[in-house]
Amino acid sequence: MADPAQILGLLERLVAFDTQNPPGQEIDAARYLAATVAGFGFTAELQEIADGRANVVARLDNGRGPTLAFNSHIDTVPVGTGWSGDPLRLSERDGLLYGRGSCDAKGSIASMTEAARLLAARKADWSGTLLLTFVADEEINSTGSKHVAKESKARQVPIDAVIIGEPTSNQVHAAHKGVLRPLLRVNGQTAHSSRPELGINAIQKAGLLLSMLGAEDRKLRDRRHTLLGPATLTVTRISGGIADNVVPDACEIVIDRRLLPGEEAEAALDELRELLIHAKEEHDIDAEVVRIRTASGAAETASSSPIVRLSLAANAQAAPEGFTGGCDLVHFRAIGSDGIILGPGSLAQAHKPDEFVPKAELIQAAELYRDVALAMLRG
Repeated sequence: MADPAQILGLLERLVAFDTQNPPGQEIDAARYLAATVAGFGFTAELQEIADGRANVVARLDNGRGPTLAFNSHIDTVPVGTGWSGDPLRLSERDGLLYGRGSCDAKGSIASMTEAARLLAARKADWSGTLLLTFVADEEINSTGSKHVAKESKARQVPIDAVIIGEPTSNQVHAAHKGVLRPLLRVNGQTAHSSRPELGINAIQKAGLLLSMLGAEDRKLRDRRHTLLGPATLTVTRISGGIADNVVPDACEIVIDRRLLPGEEAEAALDELRELLIHAKEEHDIDAEVVRIRTASGAAETASSSPIVRLSLAANAQAAPEGFTGGCDLVHFRAIGSDGIILGPGSLAQAHKPDEFVPKAELIQAAELYRDVALAMLRG
């Protein structure tokens, strides 16, 4: 059985490591995790991917058989404001554990680590390789998992299946959305604000463009996936202007475009550029894509895949669900690994003040990870 004290003790230590991304600085937490799993008999490697940033890749070889990876991320989004307590100190109220990363996704790491401990103590019950990949930089560029996948391919050491630890309320998810985040700039011309007719107001032009982007989002919602629902386009940031008395000559807009399996980021970008052409023709809006802040594809694992079937059976779940956020499964699917997304906590609590994970779900997750691994590694 999973040991609640082991899970809670590890989660408390992990939350105390400040791994807000940016800047990340996951290396101290990675060192702690590497030492912890080495104590269970794993061979642990610290992969430094940038200054102060590192993955933990640990393996336990136990005879012939497939390779199953547990993957989750050490970094968190910024703490932000609005917390009722110290966000870097785990606290408990009414069976809920509060702290930045408790849900997304240090809770998954704590439960996966406990599952690894249980499996290391039961080597007679399975055969194959258990791989732990606790990575940096998932929240921005997925640099950590991209590095793990690249190394696996380069060394010709396949990862047959992977469980991605993300908050799914311990339900098996077999697909996730991708994300494309372009930065747009609407161009104008400065003038004294007392003579606005001498300039071109980029913010007012941006207002017209926002209306067109809203219409594009409504059109995209006709594209639907069985598990994931619609494709979406959301404006998440806007900024412009240099002074109170100057007509603004630029306004920048960040778009969050959620992709479905089968949609390519480049095709979605082409659609956006086509919209900007129409904006110029219809409203004389001079707008351009300045750069891509984030681009990560969608992914799906077939319901007939062993990792999906066995995970559903272990969870007594009838059918897989879909994860509407982005995650690192796509990078493992790119090298041929089948995978699921499964972890304690709810996506509704992620990226918010007073983020929490239910204690009971942490314990349940550890036992689910163990049971899925036993099923997958029995040949």
